[in-house]
Amino acid sequence: MRVLVTEDDEILAAAVAAGLRREGMAVDVALDGAAALDHLAVTRYDVVVLDRDLPGVPGDDVCRALVAERSATRVLMLTAARSVRDRVEGLGLGADDYLPKPFDFAELVARIRALGRRAAAPLPGLEHGDLSLDPARRVAVRAGRRLPLTTKELAVLECLLAADGRPVPAEELLERVWDEAADPFTSTVKTSPPTPSRNASSRRCSPWPAAKPAPPSASQPTWPPSPAPPWPTPAPRSAAAA
Repeated sequence: MRVLVTEDDEILAAAVAAGLRREGMAVDVALDGAAALDHLAVTRYDVVVLDRDLPGVPGDDVCRALVAERSATRVLMLTAARSVRDRVEGLGLGADDYLPKPFDFAELVARIRALGRRAAAPLPGLEHGDLSLDPARRVAVRAGRRLPLTTKELAVLECLLAADGRPVPAEELLERVWDEAADPFTSTVKTSPPTPSRNASSRRCSPWPAAKPAPPSASQPTWPPSPAPPWPTPAPRSAAAA
């Protein structure tokens, strides 16, 4: 899930973004309304966490812009304006949800996930053969065994299963699973070498079939190379020859 956190309090924005990333979300941060509009112009977000009281372009205007564009991005207003009148006004602007500050982080995560489910197209079922994923519980199972996947691996698996057999380009994986902090030229999504920290049981539980190494051809030398034959030892010279 791709989330944009728009909050002018830099410390709060960084804390919210870090917590959402730990929940497996790809998160970008905008510290004012103009930056939020710039992000929204180039990236498709599932959810925008939006403060109303932003410098420059107010959060209300950002919400109006999304509504005017008929954007599929869902808006969660996270703001200090907490009266009933404030909440009614925010929802009337087109926000999909409203959470006043101070807030409980677990509730924020639950509300973002609920909005993300509305923003996403109906999934065909996150299953493929004996492999299944429960996005809400963040649990992947293969052949009845729970897979010990990291948060990022679960997010990649969710994106691949949601594609329902369609090839997923590396660029799409970067956009949906990683955030703006990722190197756009990285080869992470193209190459995934095994890490020494994985034990044998983890490898046996991997959702991906193990690749069989190709036998070396005559034109492809093996590594390490075979040791070179030793040089012949010269015969000792006799005393007469000396």
